[in-house]
Amino acid sequence: MGAERVVVVNGPNLGRLGVRDPEVYGHDDLEKLRSLCDEWGNELGLDVEVRQSDDEAEVIHWMHRAVDESTPVVLNPAAFTHYSYGLADAASQVTDAGLMLVEVHISNPAAREAFRRRSVISPIATGTIAGFGFTGYRLALEAIAAKR
Repeated sequence: MGAERVVVVNGPNLGRLGVRDPEVYGHDDLEKLRSLCDEWGNELGLDVEVRQSDDEAEVIHWMHRAVDESTPVVLNPAAFTHYSYGLADAASQVTDAGLMLVEVHISNPAAREAFRRRSVISPIATGTIAGFGFTGYRLALEAIAAKR
């Protein structure tokens, strides 16, 4: 059997990593995250695909596809975290299918503005990792690898 496939889904504005608020999100860009996730996936025996979209519908479709393809998900919903009931409904289909869905945040939303402290994804996720920068993605991939 080959490496287990995992999809890493990043929501709005994360395509601007390295440019947007580097004091919050760091100086590394999405391509660096993609490279790191590939490296970590190889170490863990995972086939990792990193995606990013500013389009809520596309992110929702990626959740549906994960269910249809029995693929665990690492999800950084970004701003969709706080209000996207559509994404929450789609994410719940992932966990309802018995697949892991690990919510990741580069910063710690609980330590930021009040509106960022509410997540409609956390109650659905298998687990949440926040505040560790890109290392949070590694921790999420490790959790998925350990669950195999």
